[in-house]
Amino acid sequence: MPSKTGFIYHHRFLEHDTGPGHPERADRLRAITKHLQEVQLWQKLQHLIIDEAAEECILKAHSIEHLRYVRQACHQKLSMLDQGDTCISEKSYDTALLASGGVLAAVDAVMNGILQNAFCAVRPPGHHAERNKAMGFCLFNNVAIAARYAQHKYGIERIVILDWDVHHGNGTQQIFYDDKTVFYISTHQYPFYPGTGSRSEQGIGEGEGYTLNIPMFAGSGEEEFAEAFHTEILPSIENYHPDLIIISAGFDAHRDDPLANCNLTEESFANFTSMITEVAAKVCDGRIISVLEGGYNLKALANSVEAHIRKLV
Repeated sequence: MPSKTGFIYHHRFLEHDTGPGHPERADRLRAITKHLQEVQLWQKLQHLIIDEAAEECILKAHSIEHLRYVRQACHQKLSMLDQGDTCISEKSYDTALLASGGVLAAVDAVMNGILQNAFCAVRPPGHHAERNKAMGFCLFNNVAIAARYAQHKYGIERIVILDWDVHHGNGTQQIFYDDKTVFYISTHQYPFYPGTGSRSEQGIGEGEGYTLNIPMFAGSGEEEFAEAFHTEILPSIENYHPDLIIISAGFDAHRDDPLANCNLTEESFANFTSMITEVAAKVCDGRIISVLEGGYNLKALANSVEAHIRKLV
């Protein structure tokens, strides 16, 4: 009997071509799906049929100018969206719509009680994408789009977005910085790319106090992260009492990741997931949507995703 955990994937996610040598490459998803099949976890998950997100859903989190810019750049076959590392190809716009659409399908299944939780193995990732700006490998902010969709379609009053990617999710923070209906919590190496995420960044206006940044020094391992969970993250989630928890699940804080300097293991991600499933059971009937962000050592990524999903199951 299949579990109540969903797995979102589509072969078209491989069509977002970032070019030779780019760390955010299609091989990341190939490694994840191959590994899950080898360890017989793939067969235990529910695989949803997905479609591209409607542009109106993207516009709940992004400006029309941003959407048009990304669409035009891809259709014109440009290779780069910014001055740095956000590479694109002709099919990247449609792939990004499908990635967001996959996360929205997960929201529907979880909110309608078909699934308890879901892991979305999507690309391109999203948490660096600001309302009007693509950056850091990200075109559209998948978790922000999902949060707005859940609010508008299901009338959800409070959502927690927990971001444990090793890089600060500047885009997610920016989109919800003045909004108390989405509580953004982030652990991340600091100071590090993209330069945001200091303790002092706590929201503005109605959103003041609803951004919680927990900067980690290079070299931090499970002990430091676990302390943050026990002393700040879990109590904050319980106090906020969200109706849904969304995880920006980057696995690049793993000790083997080439792009960062933290010392987590796959067992660390398993432990964090157990903590979140326990608090989710208390506050939101266990509803969790987990969305892939970073993670660039293929073996560490695949093993970490397996550990994470086993605890969701």
